[in-house]
Amino acid sequence: MKKFIISIPVYNDWKSVFKLLENIDAQIKNWNAEVSVLIVNDASTEERPKTEISFKKIKSVRVVNMKQNRGHARCNAAGLKYLTEKENFDYVIVMDGDGEDRPEELTPLFNKSKENPSKTVTLDRIKRSEGPFFKLLYECHKILTYVFTGKLIKFGNYSCLPKADAARLAKEACIWSSFSGSVTKVISDRVSVPSIKGQRYFGPSQMNLFNLLIHSFSIIAVFRGAVIVRSVLFLIFYLFFIYSNLSIITLFPVLAVLIFLLSILKVSSRENIEELNNSLENIGSIDVLSDLNSG
Repeated sequence: MKKFIISIPVYNDWKSVFKLLENIDAQIKNWNAEVSVLIVNDASTEERPKTEISFKKIKSVRVVNMKQNRGHARCNAAGLKYLTEKENFDYVIVMDGDGEDRPEELTPLFNKSKENPSKTVTLDRIKRSEGPFFKLLYECHKILTYVFTGKLIKFGNYSCLPKADAARLAKEACIWSSFSGSVTKVISDRVSVPSIKGQRYFGPSQMNLFNLLIHSFSIIAVFRGAVIVRSVLFLIFYLFFIYSNLSIITLFPVLAVLIFLLSILKVSSRENIEELNNSLENIGSIDVLSDLNSG
């Protein structure tokens, strides 16, 4: 029987995580697999509720408590690092804990993984739940990413990784900054299933305009080599065509591309192999919330 571990990062949103665990347990009841959950607590400032939990299918739920807050992407990276170095498993499913990664899509993900046992499975968004303005901005992000990297990335964190692919990612500096960008760069042989972004269980979305910008630039920065080449080629050809008609207006695109390129290079400094390799030193404690074996 294959062993699946679901890795879920959390920062203070305990109410959502506990609801998600209940929904996961209901969705996986017919799986012919052993399923455990690892919650990576990114140094939450709110105390975890002392809730009694029991499950019919989930074998165990553990919480890895980080000593210092490092952010969502690094929380996922540390989770992968911990699992590949400390745990025995066949697949790891990475999903967010707020309900936007819908547990109803776990079974299609599981079935696709059974059909393609050696391949990473991503959930490609076909529909989003935000308002029209945010959807427009997100489409702009995808277009910008494609123009400067040549990659059309339709998925986020929600995915299923065979152990071999998880181990490859856990050794790459880029995973410290962007999960989806790293998967796209490192794992070329992938399959996908369609996904609808769900609504948060509780509270407003944490993705504001600034966070979307950082999210977008972090993905693009994974491919900074391609970004530099494409930016330079654009500037050469553009300056060639406007050389006889230089003005503040015609030079504005040049300035915009240069600012964009410098921003990408700045964001790329978030990638840090040393911090990734030392990320397990940030673990303060590990709590067992549920274990069917102990019952």
